[in-house]
Amino acid sequence: MADIHDEQATIGWYRTPLPGETLQALNARSDLKGLLQTGGYLALVCSTGAASLWSAFAGYWYLTPFLLLLHGTCSTFNINAVHELCHNTVFKSKRLNDFFVRIFGFIGWNDWVWFNASHANHHRYTLHPPRDGEVVLPIVSLSRKEFWKRAFWSPTAPYHLVRATVLKARGRFEDEWSRSIFPEHKPEAIRGLMAWNRFVLTGHSIIAAGSIAAAVLTGFWAWLLVPHVVSFSPTYGGWLFFVCNNTQHVGLTDNVPDFRLCCRSMKLPWIVSFLYWHMQYHTEHHMYAAVPCYNLRKLRNCIAHDLPEFKGVVGTWQEIAMILERQEGEPDYQYVHPLPDTAQPALIGNREAEIAAGAVAADPGASCDELNSHAAVDAAVSHPG
Repeated sequence: MADIHDEQATIGWYRTPLPGETLQALNARSDLKGLLQTGGYLALVCSTGAASLWSAFAGYWYLTPFLLLLHGTCSTFNINAVHELCHNTVFKSKRLNDFFVRIFGFIGWNDWVWFNASHANHHRYTLHPPRDGEVVLPIVSLSRKEFWKRAFWSPTAPYHLVRATVLKARGRFEDEWSRSIFPEHKPEAIRGLMAWNRFVLTGHSIIAAGSIAAAVLTGFWAWLLVPHVVSFSPTYGGWLFFVCNNTQHVGLTDNVPDFRLCCRSMKLPWIVSFLYWHMQYHTEHHMYAAVPCYNLRKLRNCIAHDLPEFKGVVGTWQEIAMILERQEGEPDYQYVHPLPDTAQPALIGNREAEIAAGAVAADPGASCDELNSHAAVDAAVSHPG
């Protein structure tokens, strides 16, 4: 595997040009907007969880499955909260970013330490294997069976969640990507990873033990529902998350320096956009990763003339279904997004356009960073302390 820590490995990504003052305004972070997004989402998760527990404790068991499904539907977007907070763009205050990334990382079993290391490479080297091991094409986990397993409830999901956390708590990795981003010659990074996962295991073990003890002592078995609501809500009700999150890169083009060709955006209703932390603007997010999620719609309006068609959920999944069907007969097929007449040429097999956009060096000895004025955006994934 290539050395993903090689600082000389640089991709000069094409980004739709923006006036400096416009980009500065879009990059502006707000504690108030951050609290509205973060606090609103956390309140929604807590409310659906509380409603689920209320139905069980009050004896309205016929309501509990439906409320749990609603709770899981909201909770499965927890990873999007961790994702945005790891970018350190949600709040102007770094302390608030650091605080909430740990809150969501705990309740969703989302390892922000691992995610930080992986996602930084995903942004710098999007769909350029082996340096991007977070998303590798072709994506083959979009079967109907996989959807139905995640849509409602999988009895083995909690086991796999706990097992993965236990392995990382012991500093063990079963996949090559994790070993590459946490190499043995960086023991401090591994110790930090182990410490976080041990904290998560300890906290959720206390919740489970307390719930079992309360059920035994009171004889009220509704207490056993508490771990399912508090600890394991990301393991059920994932139907909406599946529909949203699996659109980002599937079937697109890898090894190109153009986010318009390797990322996909789509239209969503405002409430789903809120749950998804506005990641339906995924091409825009990759192009300008320092823009907070609540400013991505404005960014879209500024650069829409240079981006592929903005399809809705149905149109997006029709496109994906077409791609997956064709890949069954042509495994190497990759879809190339058509661009509007107002867009700059796609940077694929067009060296002159790549040079003009600053995506590659005209002089092989020149640095790509010198040719791309926005290259620093690639490093927008921060490392909360």
